[in-house]
Amino acid sequence: MSVRAQETLQTQQSASRQRRVNSESQQPSLKEAGASMPDDDIVRVDTDLTNILFTAVDKNKRFITMLRQEDIRVLEDGVQQEAFTFERQTDLPLSLAILIDTSILQQVTLPIEKAAASAFVNTVLRPGKDEAAIISFTGDATLEQDLTNKVALLQRAINRVEIVLPPDPMIGSMGSSGTYPDPGIITSRVGTTAIWDAIWVTSDDLLSQKSIKNRRAIILLTDGVDTSSQQKRQDAIDRAVQADVTIYVIGIGDSNNYEGVEKDTLRKVSERTGGRAFFPKDEMDLRVAFGQIEQELRAQYLIAYSPTNKRREGSYRKVSIEVVNPELRKQKVRLMYRQGYFAKGPGSASVPPGTMRQQP
Repeated sequence: MSVRAQETLQTQQSASRQRRVNSESQQPSLKEAGASMPDDDIVRVDTDLTNILFTAVDKNKRFITMLRQEDIRVLEDGVQQEAFTFERQTDLPLSLAILIDTSILQQVTLPIEKAAASAFVNTVLRPGKDEAAIISFTGDATLEQDLTNKVALLQRAINRVEIVLPPDPMIGSMGSSGTYPDPGIITSRVGTTAIWDAIWVTSDDLLSQKSIKNRRAIILLTDGVDTSSQQKRQDAIDRAVQADVTIYVIGIGDSNNYEGVEKDTLRKVSERTGGRAFFPKDEMDLRVAFGQIEQELRAQYLIAYSPTNKRREGSYRKVSIEVVNPELRKQKVRLMYRQGYFAKGPGSASVPPGTMRQQP
């Protein structure tokens, strides 16, 4: 993945995120050569307890706040697990990254996206406790504002986000056949859309560095049309899962009636990481979506268990949480949670580099 380093870095950014890695080095970006992933990257603690956060809603999408441990059961790879902890989690510190697609297809909707994002950070961040970052992306991700709890800095970062036009009229726009150009003929990443790269590098370079005690989440605003990522969608999802990052998607397109959004793709990304996907039809819907995300971040349950599978082979393990209370099943209660995790392994697997430019 190409690296477009800038010499002038934000003074508040840590030394570990000031190092850039050449795309040919095949080493994790912004980390020392040969360094292993920090423990926070794997969703577990030293006691081998597996922690899963989940949200419960009824058929009208109202949050259920009176759930009991006996109302549910947890299975890992189909085997029932014994829960050691079950409690509501309403006061966790938040570490959020708002990813804004600035490709040409967002030209009409970007102003209302910025307004809604600005209102969101103004209401969701608690002084001294929560933090957020602003990242814009086309072919490359740009860190407009590093993680901070200063709302004024976040507002300024949102205000300066703007559409990035492609240098070639064929790049980032539909051809005469009504389809997107073959990525193989794209000669520049400027103005293209690399959604999976942006998710990967945000999870790897930014959020994975935070304490496992923090609630980590990405809020992704895009139409879901990826034209230039070097990471595959599944790789981006896996990296988010490894970093314990939940992805909330706001699928929004740049046509007058908000058509052209890749809904199925965006749903898969959010559901695999325990988040939700929203598809607003107008500005009011967009603000409602942000409001629902805010509520969900404060209305979760934590369940922890020690896996019956004690092998440390670093494999992906599928997790399912089922409602067993007959009355709740009749009410069609839905549970939203991360659908798996990577077990602790004998060593850290190598991962490909990510790319994030930084605003001066």
